[in-house]
Amino acid sequence: MPLPMARPLRLEYPGAYYHVINRGNYRRDVFGQEGAKATFERTLFEAAERFGWRLHAYVIMRNHFHLAVETPDPNLSLGMKWLQGTWAMRFNRFRDEHGRPFQGRFRAQHVEPGHALGQVVHYIHLNPLRAKAVTAEAFASHRWSSLHHFPRKDRPACLEPASALVESGGLKDTPRGWASYVQYLVAMHHEDPREREESHRAIRRGWCVGSKEFKDAVRRDLKAQGAAWEMARYQGAEPTQWQEIREAGWHDQLERAARVAKIDLSALPRKKSAAEKVLLAAAMKHGTSVSNGWLAERLQMGQAASVSQYVRRFRMQGGQEGRRFQRILSRIKK
Repeated sequence: MPLPMARPLRLEYPGAYYHVINRGNYRRDVFGQEGAKATFERTLFEAAERFGWRLHAYVIMRNHFHLAVETPDPNLSLGMKWLQGTWAMRFNRFRDEHGRPFQGRFRAQHVEPGHALGQVVHYIHLNPLRAKAVTAEAFASHRWSSLHHFPRKDRPACLEPASALVESGGLKDTPRGWASYVQYLVAMHHEDPREREESHRAIRRGWCVGSKEFKDAVRRDLKAQGAAWEMARYQGAEPTQWQEIREAGWHDQLERAARVAKIDLSALPRKKSAAEKVLLAAAMKHGTSVSNGWLAERLQMGQAASVSQYVRRFRMQGGQEGRRFQRILSRIKK
């Protein structure tokens, strides 16, 4: 009986760049229903804030999405698990449905910063035009992409405009600069079809986008990572270092939050839903990638599911708007 194929290794390291793609299960239009795109976009911004991501570009189509994401911390898989799982839970509850909306594990290409990243950003922004979801004349008004937010003064802080502007001739981050960028993309779309298709094929099919030197370096790192994991399995050890490092970080952030809130972690109230516990849990859930299980154990809040329930109630009651909560959050994120 043949052994099942192992999933390809995903190299994660501080400051990595990725082109992330996923499609609806059976290629169905997961974002075709009313509210689906808006909910996913909001959840994406939450994920970027929670995991410290920088979004260089994104687009949400009817049956798939693309992200150009920079991860200052090595947490792409953890963040994507939260993003896809949280959106599925929220939207399935809205539709009273069950099941997996996506076809499976997301696909992530390694991307070299600079020119290669700029080409991926352009490719992502051109998706609606390429799919004929919008005309060239209405291209700038397409709602569900980072291109909608970039020219705005109130754009989300997680959006990073430099890659689009620098790699299209050094345009300025102004309304005029973004209007020129849209013209640049439309011109790209109308260039020689064969040349355009060759460029896009390299982005769509490759496991890594960039120079030969960059690909060779990533390949060597993947090989070394694979060898290290295989050795750990051979020796009977579990590769738990990353989880231990994450938990140590959560512990430090919780202690900082408690100091700002003047809460004694060694003398917490016995009540599982005590206001002090819920306040700290809500701040940690908003500002970090902490798990419900870890919070439930550390703050003595009962089951992991109870943490979600308490935090959701806190948010619905407007707790996140309070000054105390905002002070805690600013401290956690430092």
